[in-house]
Amino acid sequence: MLLLPMLSPATGRAAECDLETGEEGLQVEDVIDGDTLLLDDGREVRLTGIQAPKLPLGRAGFEPWPKAEEARQALAAFLASKTITLKYGGARIDRHGRILAHVFAGQGQEALWLQREMLRAGFARVYTFPDNRACASELLEAERSARRAGLEIWQDPFYDIRDASNEALLGERVGRFELVEGEISSAALVRGRIYLNFGDDYREDFTVTVNDKNARLFLEHEPWSSLLSTDDEAASVLSGQRIRVRGWVDRYNGPEISATHPEEIELLERNN
Repeated sequence: MLLLPMLSPATGRAAECDLETGEEGLQVEDVIDGDTLLLDDGREVRLTGIQAPKLPLGRAGFEPWPKAEEARQALAAFLASKTITLKYGGARIDRHGRILAHVFAGQGQEALWLQREMLRAGFARVYTFPDNRACASELLEAERSARRAGLEIWQDPFYDIRDASNEALLGERVGRFELVEGEISSAALVRGRIYLNFGDDYREDFTVTVNDKNARLFLEHEPWSSLLSTDDEAASVLSGQRIRVRGWVDRYNGPEISATHPEEIELLERNN
């Protein structure tokens, strides 16, 4: 088995994220939830790169996720009446018309990077997109730090990392955003689509899939590019590799997560 390194540890310095500075000195009117702000001019800002526990926000029948109100209060405390600066590393507007930005509260060297602070405090998980992947390694390191310390959401079973071999439990989590860990039993590239299998029966076991469009992002880098070869030796590069994948659990045959970009999959060593 080829031993692969974990994602590079974060330095925590925002400058290494290579973000583009946008508007500065903005006033926040309200904190909507743990990852969304309302500006005094009526615009909403979604803190890209993280997902805080969700509040109902007017959705009928929606049960708030554990620690959702605490996350909202934590974000408000980090702001503490400071003005904010928006920085960008990808798409800037989502389908709801919200601004997508990395948000810094305060000025100069004392400015707080709100995404990192929420992750470090244990009030959010990393949540990136193919068109918004900047700073992923820094954000993942902040998340790992809080998880190791067992802070806030990491004390609640709702946010436990799931075992890829427990297909029954994963089947119950369909429709939820989850972190899943396991050892890849086999990997294949079929008609441009990547399959990572975690058992012998794809009709029941957990699977990670990457569609042909998104596979291009993976196949530009090792170890995924080894799958461009169809021989057994190339496919075995990933077999036996332990990973942590994050995404929304769906069901196609067995439970599955459809990964859209490499930052959703961490290559693990022990004690991660």
